[in-house]
Amino acid sequence: MKQVTGIEFAKAITKKGWRLARVKGSHHVYIKDGRQERIVVPFHGAKPLKIGLLKSLMKIVPISEEEM
Repeated sequence: MKQVTGIEFAKAITKKGWRLARVKGSHHVYIKDGRQERIVVPFHGAKPLKIGLLKSLMKIVPISEEEM
């Protein structure tokens, strides 16, 4: 699995229809109409997201590795 930063992941999910609801510190919360889930994406500079977090977020969206 390739490494993705929070900024790259946020760009990918906005293309899927998710929108930024709010920001608290370095965490951006995304929501999508018709869905109860919300996605919290950490923006920690150029640091990549941890693999477990990335896989979990990819299941919620859903998004494939090629779309990022």
